[in-house]
Amino acid sequence: MTAAKFKRFYAQASWEAVPPGEDAGFRVLLDGKAVKTPAKAEMALPSRALAEAIAAEWQAQGAEVESRSLVLTGLAWTAIDRVGPGRQRVVEELAGYGAHDLVCYHAGTPADLAARQREQWRPLLDWAARSLDAPLAVTTGVVSIEQPPETLAALRRAVAARDDFALTALDAAASAAGSLVIALALAAGRIDAAAAFEAAQLDEGYQIERWGEDPEAVRRRAAIKADLEAAVRFLALLRD
Repeated sequence: MTAAKFKRFYAQASWEAVPPGEDAGFRVLLDGKAVKTPAKAEMALPSRALAEAIAAEWQAQGAEVESRSLVLTGLAWTAIDRVGPGRQRVVEELAGYGAHDLVCYHAGTPADLAARQREQWRPLLDWAARSLDAPLAVTTGVVSIEQPPETLAALRRAVAARDDFALTALDAAASAAGSLVIALALAAGRIDAAAAFEAAQLDEGYQIERWGEDPEAVRRRAAIKADLEAAVRFLALLRD
């Protein structure tokens, strides 16, 4: 979305199933005209629930359309315009998070921070090893360590198994969390958005407790939380 705001040019947002003879799926209509992506592609959506929710986003706009509030629309456009055509690149970039995942780098001190990391991150690491066949090495400190090739291959398979829309949500979650393990656990329903945010922001949350929070940190953390919540909602609508 190129503009933060633009004048509302339609009265009614709705959705419909794609007519017989065309590709299966659903689409959103503005005054009866199908919405296209910024790249002028057809916005074919894989689920009725997602189409309904995106239509509701457009219908809820006032006299001006706030691009930033069209969150689901933006994810759908990303899936169609960026992820679909560049799927291989997105898979490789996303899988690359696993080589240096946040949850593998634990603090040595202070002791209470290290304990929190073990408490919150160890179950995620155990889940990845058990459910994804991806046991990850853990270290103390920030010096990079190598992960087993078999683990990285398993994480890549877990990423590549998603369709373009689910891959888009996974990419958004991993970018927000800074962790592929957290994003995969979120996508699998192992944790919810609140737990994902807490795990991703564990170190920063600890520092805030000790030193307080500045306005920029408030904005940044709010954006991360919103991105994680949007990814969860997008995935839920895909499954409906």
